[in-house]
Amino acid sequence: MVKQRIWRIGMVLGLLAWGLMGCAARPSAEVITVATDATWPPFEYVDADSKAIVGFDVDLMRAIAAAAGFEVRIVNVSWDALLAGVAQGEYDAAISVITITPERQQQMLFSAPYYNAGQVIVVRSDETALQFPADLAGRRAGAQLGTTGALEIEKVPGALLKTYDTIDLAFLDLLNGQIDAVVVDNPLAQGYVARYAGKLRIVGAPFTDEWYGIAVAPGRTDLLERINRGLQQVQASGQFAALEQQWLTGTQP
Repeated sequence: MVKQRIWRIGMVLGLLAWGLMGCAARPSAEVITVATDATWPPFEYVDADSKAIVGFDVDLMRAIAAAAGFEVRIVNVSWDALLAGVAQGEYDAAISVITITPERQQQMLFSAPYYNAGQVIVVRSDETALQFPADLAGRRAGAQLGTTGALEIEKVPGALLKTYDTIDLAFLDLLNGQIDAVVVDNPLAQGYVARYAGKLRIVGAPFTDEWYGIAVAPGRTDLLERINRGLQQVQASGQFAALEQQWLTGTQP
């Protein structure tokens, strides 16, 4: 009886040890560091109550990661640091309303495009003279440094460009009369116009055709393929449309 009990105890301990070894041998999901500049509501911003980074891009990146079998660590960095960090491989990827441009494609990889957002002009509600990009000549126009909005202002002869580290500072200057207009991506413009209802308005229609993409560090073609595969699954499953409904056509800030 004693020998039998010892044998049974040995079997139990052996099975337990085997199980623990099996658990230890299972690899955990790969964690990808994804940078974002959380100053672009409703795509990415810091929630005032929870202090968490939230928004359409944030939820989209997490859905892509879940579909592709990896995890993400979202880090909040400034715009210039974001682009430089991805180009230098400091971050694995970045999602932050990043317009795909030929210049950026020379410095980093890009996913398949996921959202089309043209540039628009935002003015104060009492502004009547500004209607088209050409009307910016001789006027003070603001945009975030290094964005396509800034590039479009520079194309207008005589326009006086003022750049900002974050787009919210440009809108504050517009509200305070320090500048005459802000040039920014259409969905972001709509978010700020909704936030400052009655004080700001969009003039005219989008005057560019631009696509957002997820930036990936140079040489990370393996990660790029996984992101594209995950994005395709999110779009096909209806998750993408649900996120659009939640963040872009709802009442988020």
